[in-house]
Amino acid sequence: MTAPPARGLSQTARTRHRRLREQGRTDRAALDAVLAEGFLCHLGVLVDGTPLVVPTVYGTDGSTLYVHGSVASRSLTASPGAEVCVTVTHVDGLVLARSVFEHGVNYRSAMVFGTPRPVTDPEEKLAGLRCLTEQAAPGQWDYARRPSRKELAATALLALPLDEASVKVRTGPPDDGDGPDAALGLWAGVLPLHTTWGPPEADPLLPAGLTPPAHLTARATGAPRNG
Repeated sequence: MTAPPARGLSQTARTRHRRLREQGRTDRAALDAVLAEGFLCHLGVLVDGTPLVVPTVYGTDGSTLYVHGSVASRSLTASPGAEVCVTVTHVDGLVLARSVFEHGVNYRSAMVFGTPRPVTDPEEKLAGLRCLTEQAAPGQWDYARRPSRKELAATALLALPLDEASVKVRTGPPDDGDGPDAALGLWAGVLPLHTTWGPPEADPLLPAGLTPPAHLTARATGAPRNG
């Protein structure tokens, strides 16, 4: 059976790679990989004419990015059709060269542009919140109590299509190993950065004998998660 053709990322004036083009990625799989690896994003939006970049959580169902965004929701209510930019970044290490000019960062990043819509349908809002919860802690949605109608009404959720996005990735050692600075005799290389989950810490008010559920224990003892 022939494999389906790889999907490409959109090519627009905002997503075109102008600097460091060799770090750019044009396939949709690269975007999916960056989004799958994290759960925290930064949402850039204009609020009363002032640019704000708000850290918040996200989740995706493969075609839509759901973002928890109360500040942005208030702004979009006042300015329907306003566009936003959502960024997700994972830092994988410091690139330490022989000269400060050549220092850099190994990273994976995605920028998603578009006009989000406030999610008002209760069923979609429930599905979107499930995406957020499972993105951060797989298995938690089925373990914890689901949101009530009152809680759903009080929760601001935005839906942003993944139609316009840009991805960049930088890997590997410094770029000055074959230049004049190689004769300086200085150490150069990469200082890797890994983010790992620690053991679950119980709420002090828990009754004695309650242990963490298996999905959280597995997350804490699993492979390192970057970003």
